[in-house]
Amino acid sequence: MSENSQFRFAGATGVGSLPGGDAREAAKTATGSFEDFPFLPELPARGPGADMIGRTAGMLVELYARVEPSGWRIGDRPGRDTKRARSWLGEDLDALEEYTQGYEGDLKVQAVGPWTLASALELKNGEAALSDPGACRDLAASLVEGLRLHLAEMRRRVPGARLVLQLDEPSLTAVLRGRVRTASGYRTHRAVDRQLVESTLRDVVAAHGDGPVVVHSCAPDVPFALLRRAGAAAVSFDFALLTERDDDAIGEAVEAGTRLFAGVVPGTDGPLSDPAGSVMGVRTLWRRLGLHPGLLAEAVTVTPACGLADASPAWARQALAHCVRAARSLADNPE
Repeated sequence: MSENSQFRFAGATGVGSLPGGDAREAAKTATGSFEDFPFLPELPARGPGADMIGRTAGMLVELYARVEPSGWRIGDRPGRDTKRARSWLGEDLDALEEYTQGYEGDLKVQAVGPWTLASALELKNGEAALSDPGACRDLAASLVEGLRLHLAEMRRRVPGARLVLQLDEPSLTAVLRGRVRTASGYRTHRAVDRQLVESTLRDVVAAHGDGPVVVHSCAPDVPFALLRRAGAAAVSFDFALLTERDDDAIGEAVEAGTRLFAGVVPGTDGPLSDPAGSVMGVRTLWRRLGLHPGLLAEAVTVTPACGLADASPAWARQALAHCVRAARSLADNPE
């Protein structure tokens, strides 16, 4: 087992986003659904600055972004969009603090990772920061400092919690494969060297010191081995997007002590199977890999497939409760 095996997580948690715009209601849902592993909710329905890119842009140090018709663009000074993003984050922190008085245990916070951020934030010329290696370096360094400040604020507000940092990297595979489109839409940015991707991620993971970091991607072909080498204690993914091509990388990750955050519950309203049915694919994967069933509860945390921003509030609560029941089914009946 690697150094990651020191980290033990509860059996279920959320991904990050929830529907609606009421911070207190969201905090109540996130803490009430997961007594052992709550998370700081994100509410993108509030508009620019509450979306995942704007929220993380508001955390950056000495880099600022504003909303343009084409998306978020790096600017020279903090404007109203930066202030709005920080204000909403403060509101979310106030609400979470209210519902975590005396809490001791894991608490997850989310931010966009360096490569998805570089794919989404525009430079002054309208092209993604991804097009400029120097801009990518500056962005990653600013993100590291911003995360350190954010995590320090979280520790101040919830001193009994063990903070788990989740880096959202849905664009990571596109960055590695040269599939991020240019501003014109007619071309794509060239693929970024894998070693550079890995080393940058390692630097951002290190912003959390000795704390555990989860990297989340709800895109196909998650680079499990690269994320493990970059220091991720866990990888969060949409289980439905796995193929048997991923088997070897997943098996190696589990044996190295990397935890799997398996997204098995749909992120939008629809029929739910029974809890055991939701994790049947996880059991099948385990058998295919030849792993010991007793490892399941130690190695897997059950989550929704992705964020729940597009779900109805009632469905979101139902989905989170279902994750808890599915995790219990996995622990009670691993075979």
